[in-house]
Amino acid sequence: MRPHSPVVMATRIETAVAQQLEVQVPGLIYYPLARIVAVRQGEPTLPRPGVITILTAGTADLPVAEEAAITAELCGFQVQRLWDVGVAGIHRLLSHRHLLQDADVLIVAAGMEGALPSVVAGMADCPVIGVPTSVGYGASFGGIAPLLAMLNSCAAGVGVVNIDNGFGAAILAGQILRRANKLSLSQESGSKKPDRIN
Repeated sequence: MRPHSPVVMATRIETAVAQQLEVQVPGLIYYPLARIVAVRQGEPTLPRPGVITILTAGTADLPVAEEAAITAELCGFQVQRLWDVGVAGIHRLLSHRHLLQDADVLIVAAGMEGALPSVVAGMADCPVIGVPTSVGYGASFGGIAPLLAMLNSCAAGVGVVNIDNGFGAAILAGQILRRANKLSLSQESGSKKPDRIN
């Protein structure tokens, strides 16, 4: 695959497997917290337009959030990280309000009751992608409780991916930014899409 793509990556790779791969695949890079391996062809390209800001409610959400962050970076996007800003200490989030305003897409990883994406969407004016995580005490049901909370968000503009799906969240954020950039470029050039045929 390497000759045909500038970046090749694989997710959910445990350390023992990565160590075996490093012996067999020259130039392999391993991101242990994200559990991602990747190979690059040549130098990284210039960053794509747009900023993806990734937030976690707590430090237990970091592996899922880093999966999203590394995926987005490997896809060529600028990433800002904002860790441990959950609703249990909302002042931590409020003190970084400017980062929410600077973002073009927000990815929010949270376990427990999954409230953080709703709070963030109530403060931001860009798309918010909620990522329920399988961490938490008691009745979080392995991520089902935060999944349902995010699906039932009363804040507008929240999309939700599956439990622990940091990769999927990053890919969705990238699609949003690529489409927005494509629309922006077509408006600048004055081109117009033909009307749909019904």
